[in-house]
Amino acid sequence: MLSPRSWASSSRRQAERHELAIAERSVELPGRAGPGRRRAVAPASAKVAGRAVLLIPHRGDAADEGGLPGDYRKTLAIVREADGPVQVRTVGERLGLDASAHGKLEPLRAKMTKLAARGWLHKRGDGRFTARP
Repeated sequence: MLSPRSWASSSRRQAERHELAIAERSVELPGRAGPGRRRAVAPASAKVAGRAVLLIPHRGDAADEGGLPGDYRKTLAIVREADGPVQVRTVGERLGLDASAHGKLEPLRAKMTKLAARGWLHKRGDGRFTARP
């Protein structure tokens, strides 16, 4: 059984996920595009739990990577320039991040995972990333 404090934290996370789902649905195109089709002219932002959150477009919905925020475009370019699969640490070093501290790479790992979830990158089973053709 969850303690009152754990329950409140869990409930807050569920509310934030719900807000994000609503925000993502709000950028769907009406009319001709049909349900589930999103526009990717510029990075869309939404408010979730009082914070601004950028919505990363799905690859199939974006004409090119111009719809991605700048740091996501840089990450994508580094992975594309690599000869093969790359680790997050390698990308972090190329971006000038302190790769010696594991915690400094976690935000980058989250961005790369989000790019993979949206179809821009491929996350392999060993945790390395490759660019999709």
